[in-house]
Amino acid sequence: MTLPAETAAGIPSATGRSGAGWALLASELSVLFRRLRTWAMLVALAAVPILVAVAVRLSSRPATPGRGPLFLDRITQNGLFVAVTALVVCVPLFLPLTIGVVAGDTIAGEANLGTLRYLLLAPAGRIRLLLVKYAGTVAFCCAATATVAASGTLAGVVLFPVGPVTLLSGDTVSVGDSALRSLLIAAYITVSLMGLGAIGLLISTFTDAPVGAMAATIVLSVVSQVLDNLPQLEWLHPWLFSHHWLDFADLLRQPIAWTSFGANALLQSGYIVVCGALAYAKFSNKDVLS
Repeated sequence: MTLPAETAAGIPSATGRSGAGWALLASELSVLFRRLRTWAMLVALAAVPILVAVAVRLSSRPATPGRGPLFLDRITQNGLFVAVTALVVCVPLFLPLTIGVVAGDTIAGEANLGTLRYLLLAPAGRIRLLLVKYAGTVAFCCAATATVAASGTLAGVVLFPVGPVTLLSGDTVSVGDSALRSLLIAAYITVSLMGLGAIGLLISTFTDAPVGAMAATIVLSVVSQVLDNLPQLEWLHPWLFSHHWLDFADLLRQPIAWTSFGANALLQSGYIVVCGALAYAKFSNKDVLS
């Protein structure tokens, strides 16, 4: 009698491991997006553009150009700028804070609950578990930026006039084109946060205290931004993961210049590869039975 490939010699087949990996990813996403904490963070992010739009709408005087967040003075002229302004407001603190919470909880949260050892009993193995946990973090990055962009667009459409948008280059584009550029900005910021997510995953492998991993990830995002604003450390700026976070102005020009997008993607990819390798090196030797 021939044994199934999954059980022959007691070694799971590639198909079995792949199926276990996809099942683990589906379970991870299900758990992540069923948590009350996740939805509380998304609701808080959705509230930011609404507050910005309401504050501008109720203001008795127009915003002064050059003061406040980027594009704030353009909101009254076109409601589509609410989404862009809200993303600018959320990038320095609110988005990194939520990403830090999710990324810091990836491994440390399972270890704290005592479920990490049971997850590793699955055929997926340690490296696939790390990939699944990081994929969950990336999924939340997408959901977070999409939430801010969608909430901002809705608030802008309801509270302000909407029409063709004048870009930074002086060209005017249609509403559809401007909406596409808002999606590109959201994608740019999502890529920006993926490096931070990898850092949080790495930190999470070093501790069984998820709160500590969350706090360390958030603090690092703040420190990186502070260092990026010190002219004495100009030599260090290109290596900081937050260096390109707000360099999406080229997406609001005609034609679109992809230089900053490419530089940001390359920088974040470097952090993902390095932090991923270090996370695996640490996690492969982690004692999950103690």
